[in-house]
Amino acid sequence: MTTARTTPRPTAPVAAATPRHPARLRRRAALLIPAWLGVALLVLPLLALLVRADWAGIPAHLAQPEVWPAVRLSLMTTSSTLVVCCLLGTPLAWLLARSTHRAVAWLRAFITVPLVLPPVVGGVALLMAYGRTGVVGEPLLRAFGITVPFTPFAVVLAEVFVALPFYVLAVEGAMRGLDPRYDGLAATLGASPWRTFRTVVVPMVAPGIASGAALAWARALGEFGATITFAGNFPGRTQTAPLAIYVALEQDPQAAVALSLVMLLVSVVVLGLLRGKWLR
Repeated sequence: MTTARTTPRPTAPVAAATPRHPARLRRRAALLIPAWLGVALLVLPLLALLVRADWAGIPAHLAQPEVWPAVRLSLMTTSSTLVVCCLLGTPLAWLLARSTHRAVAWLRAFITVPLVLPPVVGGVALLMAYGRTGVVGEPLLRAFGITVPFTPFAVVLAEVFVALPFYVLAVEGAMRGLDPRYDGLAATLGASPWRTFRTVVVPMVAPGIASGAALAWARALGEFGATITFAGNFPGRTQTAPLAIYVALEQDPQAAVALSLVMLLVSVVVLGLLRGKWLR
């Protein structure tokens, strides 16, 4: 009995790695070069801030009496602004996302005007509305003796004016992606519109709400034009960190750099925490 010999099959030769086609490399470079230029435009100023900082003198600059009151006021007003944006902007975003009335398009247009409006113009508009002789400010002053401009409340009002549209647009986009059938299903189970909104809609669009909150908080933190026009620049009362940086830049540039580094650190930490928790 003879055993059949099996001859091993010849293995296919490994194809040699072919170099990338020059045209493909050119097409790739056409995308990568402007992309990295965009990165450079964003990152280079931040790196320059770090390189040109007087690190040895930062503690002395930050020990100046006007620094920490400005930082504290910024954190307090931006936190208040964020609360107002969430309380008012979330239902407003739901209205824009779910309403089919033709007037909603005009409503959205008016809401997004502060996005393109120069901040100083926004401050003038706030003065015309809430100033001593304003449409709302004059009745408040006559009836209750309340003055809104040049107060900490005016800082919050200015920040809400510029930050609320960012929050509303971000949350509206998330709510538009939510299947409307969830509303009908909750209604068939006996849930009221408010309960549906609170227990179904808000939890399902929580990442979008966090994204809008991050955008609104960042916009409020950096607000300058509307604040200085409507709330003024009074140290310890209405002088936020951006206003303090502006004043320090004229008197002591290194103090302005030190305070800018503090605000950069606060922004990176807060936005990093938000992104790590929600924006995945």
